[in-house]
Amino acid sequence: MRFASLASGSKGNCLVVEAGGSRLIVDCGLAPRETVRRLERLGLAPEDLAAVVLTHEHSDHSRGAFAFAARHGLELCMTRGTQRALEESGDSLDGVATRLVDARTPFAVGDLELHPFTVPHDAREPVQYVLSDGARRLGVLTDIGASTRHVEETLSACDALVLECNHDLEMLWGGSYPQWLKERIGGPFGHLANAQAERLLAALDRSRLKHVVAAHLSEQNNRPQLARAALARALGCAEHWVGLATQDEGFGWRALE
Repeated sequence: MRFASLASGSKGNCLVVEAGGSRLIVDCGLAPRETVRRLERLGLAPEDLAAVVLTHEHSDHSRGAFAFAARHGLELCMTRGTQRALEESGDSLDGVATRLVDARTPFAVGDLELHPFTVPHDAREPVQYVLSDGARRLGVLTDIGASTRHVEETLSACDALVLECNHDLEMLWGGSYPQWLKERIGGPFGHLANAQAERLLAALDRSRLKHVVAAHLSEQNNRPQLARAALARALGCAEHWVGLATQDEGFGWRALE
């Protein structure tokens, strides 16, 4: 099992996960042509994928999903709330094979098992995922306002974790964003601050972790060194061991042997 990122941040998110002969992308927030270009950097083409799995409807996660799935004949998996929100915003489902996700029910895409779980975020019916090949588990948590016991129980004992470190709280409140946006980002249905991500990680069973990647960093309200330092404190490791998902490069393949 292995995973890589095409992009991570407020301008677009896309994560590639592979197990056995099956590959999918979690979120598709890039234009279809850019998604193809970045897949090529990983040695992949759209026909190598089986599905696009959406966490929620916000454009940095769904912008290219319908067009990319339709153009390349891929299944599009999402909750009913996400589907309705996208349809109301003008996206067309014509020509797209869809699968509705129940947040309480695992499902499979080829050799990959997907375990959705609910999160507090200001979207219609948002979920995040644990993906598994049956032996190893990758936890993905990129948009959440505050941790919950359910989230921590779900993400415990993962072998790898992609974890939101959206902002530094002092940078957010001292920055140039309008007050309403600061309150939205820093609120209980917004995004995780570095310190919140640190506390969440510290609360998990970390005994199996081989990879931890800081993700969805704000370009205006965070710094990579701050996010890495926060997660390293929770892990008791050197800061350079913590991976980083960036907007322009994502990150390269990481394997779970």
